[in-house]
Amino acid sequence: MAIDSLSDLRSARRLVIKVGSALLVEHGAPRVEWLATLAAEIAGLRKHAEVIVVSSGAIALGAARLGLAKGGRGSLADAQASASVGQVELARLWSDALGHRGITAAQMLVTLGDLEDRRRYLNASATLARLLEAGAVPVVNENDSVATEEIRFGDNDRLAARVAQAAEADAVLLLSDVDGLYDRDPREAGAVLIARVAGVTPEITAMASGASSSGLGSGGMRAKLQAAQIAERAGITLVIANGTNPSPLARVLDEGIGTLFVPQADANARKAWLGGRLAPAGALSVDSGCMRALDQGASVLAAGITEVEGDFARGDLVAIHGPRGERLGQGLVEYAAAECRAILGLRQDQQAARLGYAPRAAVIHRDHMVRA
Repeated sequence: MAIDSLSDLRSARRLVIKVGSALLVEHGAPRVEWLATLAAEIAGLRKHAEVIVVSSGAIALGAARLGLAKGGRGSLADAQASASVGQVELARLWSDALGHRGITAAQMLVTLGDLEDRRRYLNASATLARLLEAGAVPVVNENDSVATEEIRFGDNDRLAARVAQAAEADAVLLLSDVDGLYDRDPREAGAVLIARVAGVTPEITAMASGASSSGLGSGGMRAKLQAAQIAERAGITLVIANGTNPSPLARVLDEGIGTLFVPQADANARKAWLGGRLAPAGALSVDSGCMRALDQGASVLAAGITEVEGDFARGDLVAIHGPRGERLGQGLVEYAAAECRAILGLRQDQQAARLGYAPRAAVIHRDHMVRA
């Protein structure tokens, strides 16, 4: 179904709602009354839609309980310990709030690998589908008690977009402490809220601030735009809106305040999954000729590769960089890193002597690649 305005979110078949830390936790204590109102609004939505919640707050809640400084983010060990304690509290809060509305809450903790590995991604998708079929509201969070800096989403904005993709949702609503995307820092005089974005372009990205204004979360507007890119490639509408009001969903749906990101009309499921992956195993740098060819829809050929980074295997996800180090895209590589190094810069008729076997058609085929 087409969602062309914020009010259209009411007619979504399946909706993912992301709740930021600053909304759920204030001075180390949960905002119970605010959450009760949100639960009531979710109950209203469920009369015609299935709802999935992606909730931050575990680290903030756990840090307050343990008395850790910097909101539990002073070190990785602090964050993991805080999450271990906070996840229990967070699950209880959602269970109580939704339970008062006759709704069963289901906790689902995931790691980056659960949505990066194709088989585990499909398993997560099946779990979400079964929970929704059974009438529960899945409450999803990153399993920060075991994730390390190298193997984590790092923010729940991008996690929400990946969950929406796995759940085949119609839309994602990112509730945060800002009204949406502004054309500049919203604290500057004359800043204008952008109501609708048709494609996250470099110009749109330049408007974003990487800072989280609350100091509690790990995201920021850049993370939200990355989430919008994941969603738009999957054909999913994404909305950024302010959830600090007593009735956050009503403000979005009734007053129409927020930024709506239009999905791509020609979304491809496999390429959407590739584009949403966040942890490349390495990188290939290409020359200007290869970059121009990529702009015309070509594959990555060995002749255009100038540098190979990382120690990856055939079938791994690798990033593609241009001559100045700019990110061009990413895709599944047809050779291991050592083989790529052996044939970089070589034409196809020169590669067999280096490889000892007939070369493949491309190092990264265009069908297994997405552009940045």
